[in-house]
Amino acid sequence: MSLTRYCWTMHCPFCRYADSRVIDTRTSDDGTVIRRRRECPQCKRRFSTSESATLMVVKRSGTSEPFSREKIAAGVGKACQGRPVTDDQLAVLAQKVEESIRAQGIAQIDAHDIGLEILEPLRHLDQIAYLRFASVYSNFDSLEDFEKAIDVLRADWEVLRADCEEN
Repeated sequence: MSLTRYCWTMHCPFCRYADSRVIDTRTSDDGTVIRRRRECPQCKRRFSTSESATLMVVKRSGTSEPFSREKIAAGVGKACQGRPVTDDQLAVLAQKVEESIRAQGIAQIDAHDIGLEILEPLRHLDQIAYLRFASVYSNFDSLEDFEKAIDVLRADWEVLRADCEEN
């Protein structure tokens, strides 16, 4: 068995020279894109490139699609209807979820696992929205399931209250 090593060179878009030199590298604010400023050693012209790793979501049906923050925000937004949660808060939650997933260093993730990543930040954002989302996502089928989730929220509340009383 032989290992094949792939090496891609960045051709100059102006003269098509097969190599370039990286002058500067910057990461986007959200950390998902790397921008590189390059210079061609042949024609001395400069150009920019962008690099990003596509995070793929494997759906229940087995099909894959690119990860979408907008889909996260829209899905969580349904659980937040009628609650005092802003679009900006939903965008921040979606960004936290994506950052958490990307920190795992994986190229694809099951849709079910994304739901698990949503639960924790949603619990801290709005408890009622958390219960709504968890009840659908975790397939609550009895009052006991709701009671268990409420007990977790109450325990969180007690810890927060104790911390506030100490300070």
